[in-house]
Amino acid sequence: MSQAISAPGLLGQWQQSQSKVSPEKLSNYDLILRCQEGSQPERGAFSELLHRYQSHVDRILYHLAPDWQDRADLAQEVWIRVYRNIKRLNEPMKFRGWLSRIATNLFYDELRKRKRVSHPISLDAPRRVEDGEIEWDIVSDYPSPDDDLTTREFYDRLQVAIADLPEAFRTTIVLREIEGLAYEEIAEMTGVSLGTVKSRIARARAKLQSVLQQYLD
Repeated sequence: MSQAISAPGLLGQWQQSQSKVSPEKLSNYDLILRCQEGSQPERGAFSELLHRYQSHVDRILYHLAPDWQDRADLAQEVWIRVYRNIKRLNEPMKFRGWLSRIATNLFYDELRKRKRVSHPISLDAPRRVEDGEIEWDIVSDYPSPDDDLTTREFYDRLQVAIADLPEAFRTTIVLREIEGLAYEEIAEMTGVSLGTVKSRIARARAKLQSVLQQYLD
C-alpha cells in the first residue's frame, strides 16, 4: 500500500534538491529565492546574482552620472543595500525593477548630499597646484565656455528636476527615458497598470518641460 506524501514533505524535498544545484545553474527566480533563505543570503548565490545584474546597475548609474568618477563606489553601495534588504522583496519576479529603484534612489540621495556641500570656484582667482599657481586661461578645442556652461546648466537642472519628482514618477521616467524600457515592462516591474505608467510618464514629462522651458526655448 503506497503512502501519501504531504505537501510540506514535497516542498521540503524540492528545497533540498534545489540546495544541491550550483548557483550558476539556477534560474534568476530560483537564485533570488536561494538568496532569501536563511538569516543572510548565501555567499555563492549572492555572488552569482551580482554577476548577472551588475551590468544593469552600471548602466543605470552611467546614464544618471556619466561624469562621476566614483560610480563603482555607488554600485557597491547598491549591492550592500540589496544584501541587507533582499529578504523584504515579496515578489522575486520583480527583482529587476526593485534593483533599479534602489540604484536610482541611491543616486538621487547622493546628488542631494553633493549639492549641500558643493563649494563655488572663482574663475578670477589663480588655480593653486603643487608647484605654484596657474591661470585659468587654457587653450582648448572643446566648445566655448558659454556653450559648455549652458550645456552643463541644462543637465544639472535636468538632474535636479528629476530628483524633485515624486518617487513614483521619478522611477518611471528614469526606466523609460534612460533605461529605454517598454511601457509593459515598466508596468510589470513597478506593479502598476499600463494606464498608470503612461499617466505617470506624461505627467513627469510635462513637469520637466515646464521647469526646463527656458533651455528648450
